[in-house]
Amino acid sequence: MRRIDCHVHLVGDGSSGSGCRFRTPNLLRYLAARYLVRTTGLPASILQGGLDEAYVAQLLSLVKASSIDAAVLLAMDMPRSDDGQILEEKANFYVPNDRVLELAAKHDEFIPACSIHPGRPDSMEELEKCIAGGAKVMKLLPNCHNVNCSDSNFRPFWERMAKGGMVFLAHTGGEYTIPVLNKEYADPRVLRLPVECGVITIAAHAAGRSGLIDSDYTGELIKMFADFSNLFADNSALATLNRWRTIKKLLPPEVCSRVLHGSDFPVPSGGFGPWVGRQLKWKDFRTISRESNTIERDALLKTAIGFPDETFTRLDGLLPS
Repeated sequence: MRRIDCHVHLVGDGSSGSGCRFRTPNLLRYLAARYLVRTTGLPASILQGGLDEAYVAQLLSLVKASSIDAAVLLAMDMPRSDDGQILEEKANFYVPNDRVLELAAKHDEFIPACSIHPGRPDSMEELEKCIAGGAKVMKLLPNCHNVNCSDSNFRPFWERMAKGGMVFLAHTGGEYTIPVLNKEYADPRVLRLPVECGVITIAAHAAGRSGLIDSDYTGELIKMFADFSNLFADNSALATLNRWRTIKKLLPPEVCSRVLHGSDFPVPSGGFGPWVGRQLKWKDFRTISRESNTIERDALLKTAIGFPDETFTRLDGLLPS
């Protein structure tokens, strides 16, 4: 079974003709972008041009040099209004599905994850195209894309995903990196319809807090595990300073059997939060913090925290062949 990182973001500026877009609408977003880029090992100057190819090359080298065999590479659709209109001004970045499909066709280390707002007029056509193109996963941020996943109008979309065996990776819990359009959709209970339709669904970040004042939905997610065998969580970004509180709830064996490994790259994973929360020994924190490979450092942290090997390989048994 392959060791898979189920949560890796693709970012680009369109400089290679990829169709990607990346914008920093204010100084705070620009400074955050500079920080994230530098944590990948790239110079901040790459934000001025050439991000497309440099980012892919750096990510590929990090995966190849790590204990991870493959990374789920995430596309990013545009957010939309309730009537399906594109809200481009609310999108900090965009990654077309064709881009991840193209890269996955070239590199075995990448597993393509498309992103399709089910409210877009051509959602079914785009889904068929992505399935035919080899997409294994579909990624959305319901609270940021403005998607009520349990809207009955989307049932045919979820049923087609289930028929195709496609996995649904859905952001749950708070979010501060990109604009939130409907904070109520951070609740994992909004995922009930796709789960009921038989879609293998992964609640990213295990529905935990992203900040001090966020609602914590991890308990609700764990309750849903009892009702749905096709519902899972990932531990992406949980080794960070702002999300470590969720870890303790995921480690009991009956819960951990539903957890998959994810890094949330390029979000930096340093381990200080878990150490503060007494989930990580000081010796392990100091040793692992010296690992310069961001992908590998997060994997080492998750192991030291107590996530078993199965969290790394579990996705390989859930993906369509």
